[in-house]
Amino acid sequence: MTDLSTFSPASTDSKYSVSVRDLTLSFGSLTVLGNLNLDIHDGEFLVLLGSSGCGKSTLLNCIAGLLEPTDGQIFINGRNVTWEEPKDRGIGMVFQSYALYPQMTVEKNLSFGLRVAGMPKEDIAKRVARAAAILQIEPLLQRKPAALSGGQRQRVAIGRALVRDVDVFLFDEPLSNLDAKLRSELRVEIKRLHQQLKNTMIYVTHDQIEALTLADRIAIMKSGVIQQLDDPVTIYNRPNNLFVAGFIGSPSMNFLRGDLVEEGGRIVFQTGGVSFSLDGYNASEPLTVGAKVVLGVRPEHIKVDRDVVGGEVHEAIVDIEEPMGADNLLWLKYAGQTMSVRIGGERRYKVGSKVKLGFDMTMASVFDAETETRL
Repeated sequence: MTDLSTFSPASTDSKYSVSVRDLTLSFGSLTVLGNLNLDIHDGEFLVLLGSSGCGKSTLLNCIAGLLEPTDGQIFINGRNVTWEEPKDRGIGMVFQSYALYPQMTVEKNLSFGLRVAGMPKEDIAKRVARAAAILQIEPLLQRKPAALSGGQRQRVAIGRALVRDVDVFLFDEPLSNLDAKLRSELRVEIKRLHQQLKNTMIYVTHDQIEALTLADRIAIMKSGVIQQLDDPVTIYNRPNNLFVAGFIGSPSMNFLRGDLVEEGGRIVFQTGGVSFSLDGYNASEPLTVGAKVVLGVRPEHIKVDRDVVGGEVHEAIVDIEEPMGADNLLWLKYAGQTMSVRIGGERRYKVGSKVKLGFDMTMASVFDAETETRL
């Protein structure tokens, strides 16, 4: 247990809505979160994204007070809440399960916490009415959960957090139990809710589409460590490392393993007997001849046939075609490796046909093969 005397009474920087300082959580010899730091701005929508077991829900539960950290501090609105009870932290939380009382109506579910807290009936009625109007569930107030659809139940669960009138909302994979259509609809509702309320929201998900569409910033986690914290556009186009590059995107970024060699007085990338220029690539640090690297290019950043205008032209063979409606995904054999290319849905190719390729190096990523960090 951490010595409480080492804890400061307030954050040194109160401009953040939520601050996590040197947070560690261990269960015996297993460290789930290790010395993690995170600052969330007031009114920001931050998404914690990662695969199962990466520590994202654990971090959220530490912020909520549902788990006691082994070490470190948590601040909400400049106040050290590390050892405070969840009810005293000024947060509202929405869980993966709806957690509604089946014997109570929607109105009673929404007002339950307020009634327990002894709030006057008039104030309770105003808060319930406001939440119901925002979430468009006014016609459902006298129904019980059994008479609601999954999407309606999740709206009620969000409303139960909303009536608390807090500054920070925590969402723990709230849409994972819904079908694809409902997830899409409620994703829009949550984004609209944030724009309307302008509260700080921390949202946990393993769904990259939810992360990219909802977030002001995304914290991508792996093994209890934040791999990259940035806005969605930067994370998608300039990933910090190979893990982030492969995790974001569907289908994921194409990776070609090769070497940096010198040709004609300039550095080029070489793989499988094929080499091409890195002109246009925005390197984070100088590229070195002889380095073993991984070149990453997203499917939409590879031009095919008629779209190839100027620059180097390469050839590939169509291995598989996947029509996807608005898009058509081609899986190609290129330089002894397999890669995917996204083209318009109206364009069709036969398996085995040859295509011409052009790589947009301004949107490419080059990673060190050993450290897996961006170059």
